[in-house]
Amino acid sequence: MAIIYCLMILGVIGFQVALILGAPWGRVTQGGQTEGPLPRSGRGVAAVSILVLVGIALGVLSADGHWPGWPSWTGWAAVVVNAVSMVLNWITPSAAERKLWGPIMTVMLGLALAVHWV
Repeated sequence: MAIIYCLMILGVIGFQVALILGAPWGRVTQGGQTEGPLPRSGRGVAAVSILVLVGIALGVLSADGHWPGWPSWTGWAAVVVNAVSMVLNWITPSAAERKLWGPIMTVMLGLALAVHWV
């Protein structure tokens, strides 16, 4: 489960990198307030998101007994971050963002939880 989770994280990181490089996907991220490419501040948020994504991926890997071997609470912290992200993506005012990220974040939350219970 942790490997599948991390592969999904890599996809989300790819999306964030594309946003930073100017992909015109503002309407499906960060509340959908921007048509086209994100402004500089939105690209900064995408960069910070990458750091968070790497951290939660490593937390889930650790919870599954893999490198980097962080304490088990980091896996639970990843679950909390995923749960908050999932809720935010389901309640965003952007219909396009809900349709894209709501299901993805729901699956990712399920995978993160499965690491702890399987």
